[in-house]
Amino acid sequence: MSKPRLIAFYLPQFYPTKENDEWWQKGFTEWTNVGNAKPLFKGHYQPRVPADLGYYDLRVPEVREEQAQLAREAGIEGFCYWHYWFAGRRLLDRVFREVVESGKPDFPFCLCWANHSWYQKTWDSTKPDKLLIEQTYPGVEDYVNHFYAMLPAFKDKRYIKVDGKLLFGFFSATGISKEQFRLFASTWQKLARDNDLEGFKFFGFTYDAEEFDEISENGFDYVTIDYLNHMKHTVNLAKNVFKRLYRDISGCPNKVYDYQDYVKYILNNFNPNRKNQLPCILPNFDHSPRSSNKAFILHNSTPERWEMLCKKMFNMISDRPHEENIVFLKAWNEWGEGNYLEPDLKYGKAYIEATKKAIDNVK
Repeated sequence: MSKPRLIAFYLPQFYPTKENDEWWQKGFTEWTNVGNAKPLFKGHYQPRVPADLGYYDLRVPEVREEQAQLAREAGIEGFCYWHYWFAGRRLLDRVFREVVESGKPDFPFCLCWANHSWYQKTWDSTKPDKLLIEQTYPGVEDYVNHFYAMLPAFKDKRYIKVDGKLLFGFFSATGISKEQFRLFASTWQKLARDNDLEGFKFFGFTYDAEEFDEISENGFDYVTIDYLNHMKHTVNLAKNVFKRLYRDISGCPNKVYDYQDYVKYILNNFNPNRKNQLPCILPNFDHSPRSSNKAFILHNSTPERWEMLCKKMFNMISDRPHEENIVFLKAWNEWGEGNYLEPDLKYGKAYIEATKKAIDNVK
């Protein structure tokens, strides 16, 4: 049996930027949404208030050091930073730049390209559906520029590798065509060799379980599926029809599911025999800070339920070689989606402690 390599997705958004000031409001970050969140029904856990780290600013190096220490306590190997590249323009890049340039925190990392267009409603669903910046794939020249922009990170000893190769993800694995992905991948593999690197292992992220074969056939080494989107179309549809009618009338959100339904769903649908599927599991989820009563919400998540999910998932894949025994935790700090492991006032460090208990359970 091998212990899983836990990698937590990390949102580098919690600091003011010129674009956020222009597109939303002066000083806007996800904390703006988090602080404005309200309970939408009886028992709804909102607002969620950060504890140990407070409403932090990621420009502060001490915050990043404390995050790394908390992640170590959870048994997490490293962070997977969301990375934003738009034909040479980088957004939300200051935090990761400083991590690379400073060498701190001394904590492993990898990157997942959040390759999707931005709309004004991306961070605030009350805003119009206005395109702010489009994700494009201009071709080889851009792919070369992209590689060299990130080369200092790729050469960093902290960069997470699988069998000696750099782990790099695409958030929208089907958002890039097969032809463009293969061109991108072959370009980067050659550039890696030219720069004394062993190459890349590419993973494709998706919300649609039915895209697994397509992503694999397009040339990705691994596929990771966030089952939430698929689950909400299949779980308890008949049972919840009258509840949804009531919620439509009352203005309450109609996409509320019990966390235990999510646990059952993912354990029933994840196939450990597909060795190129890397699990992605969520401790909690509540999109209402961003989208209010249109939100998708996992209700009744607890550290105990999270620990149970972790234990069962880790044991399902414990026969995999250690290098490829990767589990993505989504997420470390997506506070605007109620999706985080960081301490809050209600549970303190209980989710972190539950994660550590689960990984220690794998002998």
